[in-house]
Amino acid sequence: MLLPAEAVAATTRIDVVRITAGPEHHGGPMTGPVVGHWEGPAVTEMLTAVRKMPAADLTLCGFAPGWGLRAYADPAEPPLYEAAFCYGCDMAWLWGSQVPEPLHRQTFASDSPYALFLRMRMRAAGPQ
Repeated sequence: MLLPAEAVAATTRIDVVRITAGPEHHGGPMTGPVVGHWEGPAVTEMLTAVRKMPAADLTLCGFAPGWGLRAYADPAEPPLYEAAFCYGCDMAWLWGSQVPEPLHRQTFASDSPYALFLRMRMRAAGPQ
């Protein structure tokens, strides 16, 4: 998966969101609690896993993501970028001030080792 390189380099914290609704449209808010966060080496580890997730064919499911990430340079500031992952249709939506339009919607192979690792770590971050 492609991520905005400058924003990735600036990321110091990632919040894990257990999405309970939405986003209803690209760039809309992810509704749900922040169930955990990663800092330090965990940020590098998780962003490496996301970047290594291969593309996949799209399976139509209506985009119902269960997990999302918010990336920050400084947690007191707005996020650099956000990503919502739907493991049903293998689609990820990315948005934020640091995300160029070609990266807004991407597919990922949800059965790949990197995607499964990401989902396992998101689930481990908080309640189901």
